[in-house]
Amino acid sequence: MKRLMLPVLLILVLTLSACGAKPQNNADKGNASDSKQPATITYQSESGPVEVPANPQRVIVLSTFAGNVMALNVNLVGVDSWSKKNSRFDKLKDVQEVSDESLEKIIELKPDLIIGLSNIKNADKLKQIAPTVTFTYGKVDYLTQHLEIGKLLNKEKEAKAWVDDFKKRAAKAGDDIKAKIGADKTISVIESFDKQLYVFGDNWGRGTEILYQEMKLKMPDKVKEMALKDGYYALSAEVLPQYAGDYVIFSKNPDADNAFQQTETYKNIPAVKNGHVYEANAKEFYFNDPLTLNYQLDFFIQHLGK
Repeated sequence: MKRLMLPVLLILVLTLSACGAKPQNNADKGNASDSKQPATITYQSESGPVEVPANPQRVIVLSTFAGNVMALNVNLVGVDSWSKKNSRFDKLKDVQEVSDESLEKIIELKPDLIIGLSNIKNADKLKQIAPTVTFTYGKVDYLTQHLEIGKLLNKEKEAKAWVDDFKKRAAKAGDDIKAKIGADKTISVIESFDKQLYVFGDNWGRGTEILYQEMKLKMPDKVKEMALKDGYYALSAEVLPQYAGDYVIFSKNPDADNAFQQTETYKNIPAVKNGHVYEANAKEFYFNDPLTLNYQLDFFIQHLGK
């Protein structure tokens, strides 16, 4: 009888243990499923919701935003010609140059996400190749734009951290610069391009966002009158003195005709005579992405704040 009881007791113990135990296999499967990232996310674009990769691996940028993507450490397989010309974007050395018309090359690159401005050509065809998201330049301010790129790439947290840090660094640099040169001093940003001179407002790249929006430096009245609304204004070398501030940032295109710098009109501008003109390579100065903004901020600290 005792021998018969042992198997019965053993079965009873095992049964009770099984009832009280957690279903580990099923729970593990559930936890693994919960922690797994979705393959796609929905980004609320200007034109409506777009389903995009949650972790894009092969991004093409057709205009403007290559630096934003690089700053968030997302891989690029194709970029616009302007970005390729920027010698500071050394990460793009082996990245293909593409345009909104090079559809065959874009197909060959097998992108999983395409980004561009709202005025790109062939948008409908590009959407058939990969999810395509476009932005209207200037619709949101330059820092909000980076946050939007962060949302699109599923890296909003990283984008916000950079924006918060940048605003602090720029504000401090602005205080230091105004303490050195005087809060009442004016500053202009000019550029030479295709036999034409331009002066810029407060939101057209070339460091204007930093100088005027973050540092709160003053622009000359003439610049405010002519360039603030559209973001830029074309002018002749003869009237440049009217637009030149106490300090001038010259976004100089090495391929442009810069002969105006040899004229007496230019040489007699007070900022020129006082050594207050600071030249930057235009091809490295165009944009307002985080990589370029960091460079521009360092440039201003080096030339205006020391």
